[in-house]
Amino acid sequence: MGTPDLVPRPRSVTATGGAGFVPGPGTTLDAGPGTEDTARLLRAALGAATGLPLPPPTASAAGSGDGGGGGGGDVIRLRVDGAVAAALGPEGYRLEVTADGAELRGGGPAGAFWATQTLRQLLGPDAYRRAPLPGRARSLPPVRIEDAPRFAWRGLLLDVARHFTPKEGVLRWLDLLAAHRLNVLHLHLTDDQGWRLEVARFPRLTEVGAWRPRTRIGHGASTLWDERPHGGFYTRDDIREIVAYAAERHITVVPEIDIPGHSRAAVAAHPELGNTDVPGLTAPGVWTDWGISPDVLAPTEEVLRFYEGVLTEVLDLFPGEFVHIGGDECPRDQWRASPAARERAAELGLDGVDGLQGWFTRHFGHWLAERGRRLVGWDEILDGTPGDGADPGPGAVITSWRGYGGGIAAARAGHDVVMCPEQQVYLDHRQDGGPDEPVPIGYVRTLRDVYAFEPVPPELAGTAAERHVLGAQANLWTEAVEDQRRADYQAFPRLAAFAEAVWAPLGARDRADFEGRMDRTHYARLDALGVAYRPPSGPYPWQRRPGVPGRPVQGPPPVR
Repeated sequence: MGTPDLVPRPRSVTATGGAGFVPGPGTTLDAGPGTEDTARLLRAALGAATGLPLPPPTASAAGSGDGGGGGGGDVIRLRVDGAVAAALGPEGYRLEVTADGAELRGGGPAGAFWATQTLRQLLGPDAYRRAPLPGRARSLPPVRIEDAPRFAWRGLLLDVARHFTPKEGVLRWLDLLAAHRLNVLHLHLTDDQGWRLEVARFPRLTEVGAWRPRTRIGHGASTLWDERPHGGFYTRDDIREIVAYAAERHITVVPEIDIPGHSRAAVAAHPELGNTDVPGLTAPGVWTDWGISPDVLAPTEEVLRFYEGVLTEVLDLFPGEFVHIGGDECPRDQWRASPAARERAAELGLDGVDGLQGWFTRHFGHWLAERGRRLVGWDEILDGTPGDGADPGPGAVITSWRGYGGGIAAARAGHDVVMCPEQQVYLDHRQDGGPDEPVPIGYVRTLRDVYAFEPVPPELAGTAAERHVLGAQANLWTEAVEDQRRADYQAFPRLAAFAEAVWAPLGARDRADFEGRMDRTHYARLDALGVAYRPPSGPYPWQRRPGVPGRPVQGPPPVR
């Protein structure tokens, strides 16, 4: 028997020979301290797929096996193990299957959880179904696995501002991330086209800002419109549920509230946030088009207080360390046309209005740091002179999207970095150059291209700055991605390739081997999960969208 088709590929997989383990009605699930939540999730998932109850062992059997193995048979044993933590870190794990059962030891609760995701893959694609299929054999192969991730930040950005993903859809994404051992969901909650987070002290943000009257179909030169209103938002309890659901799966949810650009939906709800003294400017509505709106926040103390109020509620809802404030694509035209903005820049001692973005960033970087959080921003927040834009506050993290350059500069300056270059891992970009790709956007980024993505560029590899690369994330923007089916198509199977790129050790990737594992087994797992992925042979007829213009970019993407 060969090694199993696991995705992402573990660090070490050894087929040990002999008989595997066949779980049955008498199989117990023995969860040690720190693994109780993971055991509950595993019992629910495998119970649904197999019909097995997997009860806890009796009191006399539960204590066995806490040393170096052994104990009673017919058991799946979960443990947190200090020796594993010392060797592999808190997300590392060791998993061994024998004829008597399976033993899963994590360096921490997260490691134990990732071990269960591997165990589920070992059971075969039917382990991802919600009811047992009659007459199907189920067994675990005899195997020994030692595994740990290469990077601590392994993420996906989901843009829910352009096209809203209902709460149930977000929970589904969390399950898909967990199945691929990804551990960050970056939620892009606000933009010109919609505000998706309920803020109790400012109800108009969702009463007005969460809804737009119509939506452009396609991109670029498209003249097609969907005349139905589009929108939606997450209540505070929705967010609490999403965050708790993610935490059970050892996934961090990073909220993004855009400041000071990409703010038209907020200004539509509260016109006083905008640059109201610009001659001829009228109060805008929520934007119905794509691209970059010229509407930006006014550089006033009142706007700072407003967003401090917003972020106070964000901190209450999202307990994680990181809060993203956007900071990308901020036009300066309204500031240049605003007498108040020009005066404000002079009062602050800035070299013109271009320094106002850095002023916003510095304020919220320090504000968040005072509350024990870390600002995250797109690489533009480091643009400008040292006094105007290069001080995002203590502990700031840079998400490098305009290529590798911003991340390289940030790491060399001592900032932590998450690599997500548009040219490599933007999943809204088209997957093929042919005419059948639906609403073709950006560069051609095939499954093989994403698999070849390397988060650490040569300029940082082997240098002291390399340690600042926390990891990477793939970004799925939704201007041309209107629903779950389209999102599935854009994300998969490329997200599986990305997961291996950020999990597997440097030098351990093998593209042909990966494609073989996908073909033999992993596409069947995605089928069982109900994922409407792009087939390797090209889109099905119902996945195409003939006649809907996109915004393709010709030629190979630059590496910069």
